[in-house]
Amino acid sequence: MRNSYTWKLPRSSVRLGERTAVMGILNVTPDSFSDGGLYFEREKAITRGKELEQEGADIIDIGGESSRPGSQPIPEQEEIDRVLPVIQALAATIAIPISVDTYRSTVAERAIHAGAQIVNDISAFRFDDRMPMVVAGTQSGVVLMHSRGSRTTLHEQSRMQDPVDEVRQTLAASVENARAAGIATDAIVIDPGIGFGKAVEESVSILKSVDVFSKIGYPLMVGTSRKSFIRAIISESPEARSWGTAATVVAAILKGAHIVRVHDVRQTRALADMTDRII
Repeated sequence: MRNSYTWKLPRSSVRLGERTAVMGILNVTPDSFSDGGLYFEREKAITRGKELEQEGADIIDIGGESSRPGSQPIPEQEEIDRVLPVIQALAATIAIPISVDTYRSTVAERAIHAGAQIVNDISAFRFDDRMPMVVAGTQSGVVLMHSRGSRTTLHEQSRMQDPVDEVRQTLAASVENARAAGIATDAIVIDPGIGFGKAVEESVSILKSVDVFSKIGYPLMVGTSRKSFIRAIISESPEARSWGTAATVVAAILKGAHIVRVHDVRQTRALADMTDRII
C-alpha cells in the first residue's frame, strides 16, 4: 500500500496516496517527441489546458522546451514567452494547480508569479544553482527528477552498473540538497526519471522497482507516457504507444506511484481509478 501525503503548494494542496493523481502534459513547443506543434499556438494551448482539467487531470504540467533525445536548449526568453501567457490564462480559469516544466530558475520564478504552483525540474536543481532559492522563497511544490549528464548529453549516457540503486541514491541526495536549501518536506515529490539517460532495459528495471524509491520517504511521480523505451519494445504506431503507455501506468500504480504524468488524461483517469480500486 502507498503511504499517504499532502503535497503543500502556495495556494492549495494535493492529497496523494488514497487516489492516484494524474498530471496532464501540455507542451507549448514545436518539437516535443510526441505532441510537438499541436499546442504551440497560444489559443490552442489554452484550450487544451481547459480540456485536460475536464478530462480528469489533477495537475497540468506546462513546458516550453522539449527535452526529447536530440533536442537543443532554447533561449531563456523564448521559453518564458512560450509558457507565461498560457500559465496566466489558465491560472485565471481552471481550478487545478499548474506545474511548470523547467530547469531554469528565472523561468520558474516568472511562472510562479504568473500562477504556477509547482516546479517540475528534470535536473533536480543540477542545471541551475539558483533554483532551490526560488522554490524555497515562493514555497512552491517541486518535483525532483533523476537524470544524468548535462542538458545536451541527457540521452547520451553510459550504462549504469546498478540502475535502481544509483537512482535511489541520487534521488535521496537530491532531497537532502532541497531540504538544506530550506524547502519544506511536504513540498517535495521525487521522480526516477524513466527514459532520461537510461537504456531500455534500465528504464524497465526502474519501472519494476518503483516501490524501492518509496523508502526514501517522499511521494513518487512516474512519467512513462509515449517514451522511446516503450516504442523500442512494441510496434511503432500511435495506438501501440498508447496501449504500451497504459501498461506502464498500471505497473507504476501497482508499485506505489502517487502521480502519473501522461498525455492521454481521459484514458489514464479510467485506468488509475480502476487500478486504485483493485489495490
